[in-house]
Amino acid sequence: MSFFNYSKPPLRRKQPIVAIPELEGLLYINWHIGKITLYSTFYTRIDQACILWSLLIITMFITAQFVSVSWSLQATLWSILSCIGIVAMVTWSWDWVKLKHISWVLYCWIVLMLFGLILTNLSIFIGWGEILPYLCPLWLGLSTLGYLCTGLALRSRALILTGIFHLLGILILPYIGAWQFLTTGIVMVVCLLVLAEFQWDCV
Repeated sequence: MSFFNYSKPPLRRKQPIVAIPELEGLLYINWHIGKITLYSTFYTRIDQACILWSLLIITMFITAQFVSVSWSLQATLWSILSCIGIVAMVTWSWDWVKLKHISWVLYCWIVLMLFGLILTNLSIFIGWGEILPYLCPLWLGLSTLGYLCTGLALRSRALILTGIFHLLGILILPYIGAWQFLTTGIVMVVCLLVLAEFQWDCV
């Protein structure tokens, strides 16, 4: 038996709501003018966690790229936003990971995020020069590990490819000069929004 389910594409349009087992907390969007539907979809709690993280990440990395505030203030902001994201991620995904019997994946993400926060704060508050120039590769690398672990646990090609995409992001960082924070934010946010917008393959 194949490790992946090749009968389904890695990403596909979402199934009708009645076919989704995670109905609790479902957010349904239906924008229309008269009888013309402009946009209609739904977001599970996992999708909502992805969207929230995308909003937090773009705020953090745009601040780092364009806003002239002290690094210590940015580190404080990043820590607050990241803790908000972690709490929301745990709250919204706990039932789902229990259903899939992959609670360890959630713990893995928590450890990766906290590890990244600790290294980021150490590099800024105590001037840890070995880490400070590599914050963007650090976060892309941690995300790569998280997506690869999740992809293997769920046997999802979409999530594994997402991890590889983050890895490729690390490889292009040396060639984009001063735009590393913006590029890192774009890579992470685009992946999160794609995963929120489409249904991905998993067991």
